Amino acid sequence: MKNIKLGTLDISPICLGTMTWGQQNTQAEGFAQMDLALDLGVNFWDTAEMYPVPPMETTYTATETIIGNWFAQGKRRSEVVLATKVIGHSAGHSWVRKGGDNGLRKSSILAACEDSLKRLQTDYIDLYQFHWPDRSANFFGKLGFEANVHDYWTPLEESLGAAAELIQAGKIRHFGVSNETAWGLMKYLWLAKELGIPAPVSIQNPYSLVNRSAEVGLAEVCLRENVGYLAYSPMAFGLLSGKYFDGTAVAADRLNQFSGHFKRYASPETLDAARAYAQIALAHGLSPAQMALAFVNSRPWMRATIIGATKLAQLQENIGSFDVVLSAEVLAQIDAVHGRISNPAP
Repeated sequence: MKNIKLGTLDISPICLGTMTWGQQNTQAEGFAQMDLALDLGVNFWDTAEMYPVPPMETTYTATETIIGNWFAQGKRRSEVVLATKVIGHSAGHSWVRKGGDNGLRKSSILAACEDSLKRLQTDYIDLYQFHWPDRSANFFGKLGFEANVHDYWTPLEESLGAAAELIQAGKIRHFGVSNETAWGLMKYLWLAKELGIPAPVSIQNPYSLVNRSAEVGLAEVCLRENVGYLAYSPMAFGLLSGKYFDGTAVAADRLNQFSGHFKRYASPETLDAARAYAQIALAHGLSPAQMALAFVNSRPWMRATIIGATKLAQLQENIGSFDVVLSAEVLAQIDAVHGRISNPAP
């Protein structure tokens, strides 16, 4: 697997997602996944201060702590390009940095970064990301747009300035955004140019066979502005593996265990689309999981696909998707389903 550039970073085009560690996966299992990923050439890893997901006060920070313990034990920090995130404002996560200092204010970003550095047992973070916007915007499956010109949010200049200060101090190497809109990304880029400070090098947003909404707006911004798109949930929380249709899913699998948290993956339209995609894969002798990931990998504006797994066999299969090339016939059939059931799980 050949590394590619993200800013000055040399990253693998497959990124190791970690949000199950500390909840669905134990520390030992997380250690095993990190060992395997690095051995297979996956040097780009993504985490967040609020992981694992679904977020809970009892598990908050567990994932970063597991990664930090691995670094302390293995001494392989220099081999890893590490990304983590600071949350946007959320009244529902008041237990993050208790006292209400969450969100993208300068004080919150600086405090969150220091906390993450301690948990990760490192003195720098390669890519520091704003997990979601402070303002009212469409993310996490929200549809429609309720315009509110009076809502309060941290000025983007303040958040940008905090990231620039962390870069200047050597605590982070680059920063990016996540769950951001096309307007938000372009505004950050414009402000960074106006202020003469570092601009975001990446955006981490969902993208999968059942959510191609990034193709309208964001894909063009990324391609023309040289911003790396990092796709999360490329497997729609495991739905696109086909296991929920062939009878192999078990109670501990993600959508069964946390069905109340990810309702957009359980709508009739999403299930119909996922079943149709699995049928295409099987008809062409492909693993549904590898076809789903290979499709995301193939997008010309994609910089990295973030994969997650609870078992080592799943992780190895997912990493192997990078070697799968989809035929024109398969791509045409995928587009036919997309035309019939477009973006059922935004």
